[in-house]
Amino acid sequence: MNTPRHAPRVPPEGGRSLRPGKAGSAAALDSIPSRRPGGLTAWVAAPPRDTRDTLFLLAVVAWVVLMQVAHVPWWCSALAVSVLAWRAVLALRGLPLPAWPWRLGLLLLTLAGTWGTHGTVLGKDAGVTLVVMLLTLKTLEMRARRDAFVIFFLGFFTLLTHFFYSQSLLTAAGILIALLGLLTGLVNAHMPVGRPSLAQAARIAAGMAAMGAPIMLVLFLLFPRLSPLWGTPGEDRGRSGLSASMRVGQIAELVLDDSIAFRVRFEDDTPPPQAELYFRGPVLSAFDGVEWRPLRSGFPPAQALGSELAVSGEAVRYAITMEPNRRPWLFLLEAAEQVPEVPGMRVRMTNELQWLTERPVSSLLRYSAVSHTTFRHGPREAVLALQDHVQLPAGYNPRTLELAVQLRREHGSGPGATPRLVNAALERLRTGGYTYTLEPGVYGQHTADEFWFDRREGFCEHIASSFVILMRALDIPARIVTGYQGGERNGVDGYWTVRQRDAHAWAEVWQAGQGWVRVDPTSAVSPGRIGSLQRLGAPEGALAGALRTLDPNLAARVRAAWEAVNNSWNQWVLNYTQGRQLDLLKGLGFKTPSWTDLAYVLIGVVVFVSLLGAAWTLWERQQHDPWLRLLQRARARLAALGLDSADHTPPRELARRVQGRWGTTPAAQGIAQWLLQLEAQRYARPGHAGTPTLATLQRQFRQLTWPRKEPR
Repeated sequence: MNTPRHAPRVPPEGGRSLRPGKAGSAAALDSIPSRRPGGLTAWVAAPPRDTRDTLFLLAVVAWVVLMQVAHVPWWCSALAVSVLAWRAVLALRGLPLPAWPWRLGLLLLTLAGTWGTHGTVLGKDAGVTLVVMLLTLKTLEMRARRDAFVIFFLGFFTLLTHFFYSQSLLTAAGILIALLGLLTGLVNAHMPVGRPSLAQAARIAAGMAAMGAPIMLVLFLLFPRLSPLWGTPGEDRGRSGLSASMRVGQIAELVLDDSIAFRVRFEDDTPPPQAELYFRGPVLSAFDGVEWRPLRSGFPPAQALGSELAVSGEAVRYAITMEPNRRPWLFLLEAAEQVPEVPGMRVRMTNELQWLTERPVSSLLRYSAVSHTTFRHGPREAVLALQDHVQLPAGYNPRTLELAVQLRREHGSGPGATPRLVNAALERLRTGGYTYTLEPGVYGQHTADEFWFDRREGFCEHIASSFVILMRALDIPARIVTGYQGGERNGVDGYWTVRQRDAHAWAEVWQAGQGWVRVDPTSAVSPGRIGSLQRLGAPEGALAGALRTLDPNLAARVRAAWEAVNNSWNQWVLNYTQGRQLDLLKGLGFKTPSWTDLAYVLIGVVVFVSLLGAAWTLWERQQHDPWLRLLQRARARLAALGLDSADHTPPRELARRVQGRWGTTPAAQGIAQWLLQLEAQRYARPGHAGTPTLATLQRQFRQLTWPRKEPR
């Protein structure tokens, strides 16, 4: 006979029962491996259920914590791993759980570490650190089932914190695995008797998740979309990408960031030539000798430079899906005259043709725009505000200033000489032995001098900065424009992918009668850097390198397929915005949908699903063992006649009691015969001749003649 074991299904403290204070329980002794030959092997193959369930729960908690390793301090990860390993050893050896002074000490250590790392115990990062540690520390006091329930629900809460940092497809997949693991543990905790397999609990958990999927889908489609309330600026230094300023020569080696900046889908899949794909970002015009920053002009607003944008040629229509960058920047193909369509956000264009949002972009953003690759902007005639763009700090780059004097002697000066001077500088870059490199080393104080005369190498920021400094030394207004250039087309879904390694810096010079003119000096040094001839690539990982060794095209195809899947996730899940919710209502027939209409639709769906559930319940009751239901109807009818019986009374016994009560009357004989046939229908051998069907018995039941109730 199996004796029900304790419900908590967590390992007892060694030598103690699950009720603190009592010692020497049989459950505790059962968890100790036998010393008989083969006992340890059998214990390892099938450990006690308490131990098995605890190790499974620890594995799930470890998976939840592992997903946060990149976002919590190193000491938090190390302490969490140590605590979980300690708890696993206690479970395997059947040792007592640590006393409260140990747990209190670890809690105080966690609070001190959180305060020392974050300077607070509040906020997103500090809160995530505390939640991760509280989840792991709770395993050290898991003595009863209620403690296990606390871990389950704390684990569910911890899963939500992963979305603070990433909402990617991989993150969602990892959270789904953890969710199924926690549900499996929760189901298993509600099966206290015997030793049900974890596979059985996992099947039940998967079924529960599958039944909840339609509800999740409805809520995803109709529940009001809320923007994330978190987001902090990220670090840009030392990696390719864009920042609000540019320090020249301070990075000895540029590490290419292969992460995606944004994706572009061109209307009719007809993009401009790749060499014309310049996506404009911050414009840097103020230089202090080391760092380029956006200009804060001292001129009155009335004298400030205006954009004076004039476009021509064929329009390019496209949609961009931009990854979060924690900056209020929109990247548009040069140049966009019309305001881009950004759902739920106001945007504006500066006088430098940069488009800005009203708040930093902290979540995936999709917007549509129209651009013209042929355009003119800026004043056509010289104005006083152009003086801001010829300013150079004193005491920097003396040899570059001498080079400017030499070029003016050779090619003249004044507004009419600007095209000749620009071409002379570009010719020097093409023929002077200058090279494009990602490892130029650290530059000194005179960055332009070192580039033009000493090193003759650098990446785009060195080249653009040195070129603009030379232009200003020639009294030609010039500035640096940062953004992205180029991209690569994904052959699977047709989107153009622009990565952080495609971040670029180019120059704009002012010419009389034309305004600002784009000049990309990097194309003179390394023509393959612009366009499709030679794209910069980040170092490959071991897997990508192995795939490329086996098949040169395999790695590219696998990568394209994976990025297409990620893009679909971004477009259909992460980019399901408030605007797309209202578009859904338009598809349902609402002409001018509003949030009120959305609420009505959601309420209607909830009512419909509730009615559907009620109908299912009624149908299931109708289908639930009609044989037992028919027997229960017979019992109820006999009870009304004064013949009571228990629920477990079989039909044969009922037939005997009917005959004993009403004798051999035709009514009693008919009821008794019907009851015996009912029993035969259930228990007779399959295919036995003369066994009536259930439908026949139901029809006969309605035709039975019942005795009259005897007066008392």
